[in-house]
Formats: sequence, structure tokens, C-alpha cells
Amino acid sequence: MPSNRTLAIIKPDAFGARKAGKIIALLEEKGFTLRGAKVEHLTSDRAGQFYAVHRERPFYASLVEFMTSGPCMPLVLEKESAVAALREAIGATDPAEAADGTVRKLYAESKGRNAIHASDSDENAATEIEFFFPGQGLGGA
Repeated sequence: MPSNRTLAIIKPDAFGARKAGKIIALLEEKGFTLRGAKVEHLTSDRAGQFYAVHRERPFYASLVEFMTSGPCMPLVLEKESAVAALREAIGATDPAEAADGTVRKLYAESKGRNAIHASDSDENAATEIEFFFPGQGLGGA
């Protein structure tokens, strides 16, 4: 059974450009309910832990550098089949390839500065929610 909660992170590019409110409003218009939110400026260690799955990839160092360049905003979002619904709502990684009306088409600067992170599976959503909101009971459901 698909999870009804997932994690999104409004990345430093979009947060710094004061697009967080617009992104949250768009996600609410698409039927998501906000269940958790906070502002966090990631340290290199914390960003490295979160993106550890990419440690061997060539973009890892630049990703960690980008994610520590300013505050970001982790969100717990709720909707039926939340992971799939959020990935559809944010669009392709490259905003030039993203569908009209998606977060990345509207607010991303480039493939590397793409405004938002979204969990890619129910299992990762639960892990990622617990990473940013430990012990708060916001995962799953």
C-alpha cells in the first residue's frame, strides 16, 4: 500500500529567491496537506549524511556544496500516493524538460539548481522524514 506522506525540500536556490510560499501554495493547490515544515541551514556533515547514497557520483561534492549554500525548507506532505503525486507535481529534474505547471518548470533555475527535492520511494520517504523530523511521528500514514 503506497504511503500517504512524503518529504520535499525547498532547496537553497528557491528559498533564497523567496519562492517558498509560492511553491507551498502550488503544492496545496495540487491537493497536498502540509504536515511538517522547518527552516534549516544544513552543515556539510548533515548534507553529506542525507545525500550519502550519491557519495560515489561525480556530482556529490557540488550537491553538498549547493545544499549548504543557504537555508532550505524540509516539508512533510500528505496526499494519497504521496511519493508518486509529488514527483509528478515537481516535474523533471531539468526544468527545460519539466511539464508546464510543475514546480521546476515554474521556479527552477537549471538542472543543478532545481528548486526542490522529493523522495523517490515510500521507503526513502519514511527515512528522509525521520532524518529531518526525528521522533515526531510524521512518517508513513
